[in-house]
Amino acid sequence: MDFDGSDAAVAAEPVPTTTSAKIVVAGGFGVGKTTFVGSVSEIDPLTTEAVMTDASSGVDDLSAVPNKRTTTVAMDFGRVSLDSDLILYLFGTPGQDRFWFMWDDLVRGAIGAVVLADTRRLADCFAAVDFFEDRRLPYVLGVNCFDGILRHDLEDVREALAIDPSVPILTVDARDRESTKQALIALVEHAMQVWAVGARA
Repeated sequence: MDFDGSDAAVAAEPVPTTTSAKIVVAGGFGVGKTTFVGSVSEIDPLTTEAVMTDASSGVDDLSAVPNKRTTTVAMDFGRVSLDSDLILYLFGTPGQDRFWFMWDDLVRGAIGAVVLADTRRLADCFAAVDFFEDRRLPYVLGVNCFDGILRHDLEDVREALAIDPSVPILTVDARDRESTKQALIALVEHAMQVWAVGARA
């Protein structure tokens, strides 16, 4: 049997490796976390949406989201490939205060977070920003442009939330796949820079 070495050449080619990373999508109640995960996920997202009942009356502020009928009670989950060798697993947090006890478990092992903000209710994202800063977990702030309208300059948002200049702030349309994908790319790049600086320190 003749052997010309071609099989050996094929066998010697490096096998491409795939890297996966966990990303958290966080923010206040009704800010667009479930929509964000659903718009970018390549798989049917797993959601834990429950119909809002009278029990939430007086507890959840619906003034800015009067048409909201469901809410996340545990987490959202999705997956997206940023490249042939990078897969992101997305975990959306519940937004109401009474479910925050789950956040520590959801962020375990994450490389970073996308914190969504609604400038109509900017104070609602303070807790999420504080959460990730306290844990020194890299994050980017995505200002969700409801109805395509940016109501405040991004630097004004940075100042209002006292966010460090090193943290990227960008506009996001949680309904648009390309927009949410760009937010994820910005987070991955930011997280890599933060971890690289930490490794050199």
